[in-house]
Amino acid sequence: MAVYVDDAVIAWRGQRWAHLMADTLDELHAFAARLGLPRRAFQDKTSGAHYDVTTDMRLQALALGAVGISRHRDRAQVRAVIAVAKAQGRGLAP
Repeated sequence: MAVYVDDAVIAWRGQRWAHLMADTLDELHAFAARLGLPRRAFQDKTSGAHYDVTTDMRLQALALGAVGISRHRDRAQVRAVIAVAKAQGRGLAP
């Protein structure tokens, strides 16, 4: 079981953002709580269950043990993580 943070640093509201995802929703919520993210920040979407994190939070997540994944280098792994997040967002996975 793992928690992942991607390198999709998207500009929004004056900051750059990435996505925090996990193999299970329980892991995702527990890890997000360790980062200080409120549960209301959870994005339960059919495009993928995740939390948005700033680049500073991304670095903190990596320091806490999240696995960094790159849309540029780890394409197969990113697709697999996103597939799980999508299933979670549709209520099809734990």
